[in-house]
Formats: sequence, C-alpha cells, structure tokens
Amino acid sequence: MTYVKAAGRFILRHWLIPAFLLAVVFLAMTTNVLERMFVYYPTKELTDTPSTLGIPYRDVHPVTEDGIRLHGWFFPHPGAPHTILIFHGNAGNISHRLGWIQMLRDLNAHILIVDYRGYGKSEGKPSEKGLYLDAAACYQWWSREQSVDGSRLVLLGKSLGGAVAVDLAHRVPVDGLILQSTFTTAWDMAKTILPVGLLQPLTNVRFDSASKIAGIRCPKLFIHGDRDDIVPFRLGRRLYDIAPPPKELFEVTGAGHNDLIISAGTVYVERIRAFLDALNRKDPGGP
Repeated sequence: MTYVKAAGRFILRHWLIPAFLLAVVFLAMTTNVLERMFVYYPTKELTDTPSTLGIPYRDVHPVTEDGIRLHGWFFPHPGAPHTILIFHGNAGNISHRLGWIQMLRDLNAHILIVDYRGYGKSEGKPSEKGLYLDAAACYQWWSREQSVDGSRLVLLGKSLGGAVAVDLAHRVPVDGLILQSTFTTAWDMAKTILPVGLLQPLTNVRFDSASKIAGIRCPKLFIHGDRDDIVPFRLGRRLYDIAPPPKELFEVTGAGHNDLIISAGTVYVERIRAFLDALNRKDPGGP
C-alpha cells in the first residue's frame, strides 16, 4: 500500500511527463486511425468481373516501391493511340466501376484501372503517401508494358482519385489530365464537413492539388457537377482557375457527385472523346 501511495505522489508531482508521453502516443495513433476512418472506405470483395459483361481484359499486378502488390484490370483496344489510367474515388473498389469502364470503352483508348492498397485484391493499408506510391507503380507498369506500342498516357481521376492523378502528373510527364469532381486540398474539403472536419489537421493528410497543378502544363479537362453535394463545385472551379492552360471546364448542369455521368448522358463520353482527339491533333506523332 505504501508503494501505491508513493507512486501516486510521484505521478501528482511529475504529471506533465506521463501526460506528455500519453499525448505523443495518442497523436501517433490518431494520425493513422483518423486518416483511415475519415478518408478511405475500401471494400475488399469484388462484386463482379469484366468477364460477366463480356469485356476482354487481363489482370495486372503492379508492385510498388515499398513492396505492395496491387491488383487491377487492363482493357486493350487494338490500335488505340492512348491509354487512360483511371484513379477511382475513396470508396468501394474497381468492381464498382465496371459501368463506368464499359462506357469509356466507346473511346479509342486502352483502359487501365488499379485498386489502391487495401482496396479489392490489393495488399496493404491506404494512406496518402501509399496512394502516391500506388500511382507511381501504375505508371511504371504502363511504361514497361504499354508505352512501347506508341500509346500515350492520359490520367483520369475522380474525386479523391483526382488528387492522386494530379500528384502523378506533377511528378512524371503525361499527355493529358482529366479531373472529375475533385477538389483543391484536403483542408478545403474538411471545412465543408464542420465540425468533424476540424480533426483534419491531426491526420496530417494534405492531398494538396492546388499547389501541384500550377506546374502541370499538359492539356487538362475538368468535369464537375454544379450541384455536387460531396465535393462542392466551387472547389473544382477554383482548381480549374489555378491550373495553367491549356485547360477546359465541362460544368454538368444539375449533376451531383455520384450521378454526374447519368446527368451528362452521352455528352460525357463525347467531351472526353473531343479532348482525346484534340491531343491527337496537337501532336500527331506523339512521344
């Protein structure tokens, strides 16, 4: 009992030390926990495969710099001048994007879509740095497997995937960048969901597309619904305003976040096709 009282007196006298250590441990845990709690909503089970829809494809497994084995699908289009590398949003997995992919197959382009770490059949756990490494692994896979046939690379990022696409385009040369329903920074997004968003600084998540896009000189197409209830249109518009030319904005009237393609109808694919055709006219030879 004497030892307990002595320990109690020591803690009372020196409470700042254990309190500081506890705070450090809490913050270290909070950074990862809060990031995964508020940013990523992965689903492991694939609900479908392209074979169900009769779409020719092959499984791909890019490996990241930190040794994570990813899983994705490659959809070939014979003689296509471009490969569209898709970075999807923060929920579900690639199997939930099959309708989107089926629509994009009307374009004269190969399509590559890969699940981030922790999503679908991809190993690991998601994080901002991890997603950037995943994107780099996809680029390396394309450079090794597809660039040899002369196809050029166009990135298509939706929502959170837009931030991943911007980061990759900031680091490596790409021929085009399509950003759909995406935002400026993680902090700007957090401020749209107050008071919960006040926890954002603890996550150390940045996804700072606003600072990166200023250095991206390739042609850019921004697509955003003017009634987006998840990523406000003003954030997409602001990112567009910051971006250097060449650029164009496709504002989809009456569209929200998840119904944009339905609201846009056939115009959605037509605008992307026109964007790709303009890339061909700009540089017929291609790199």
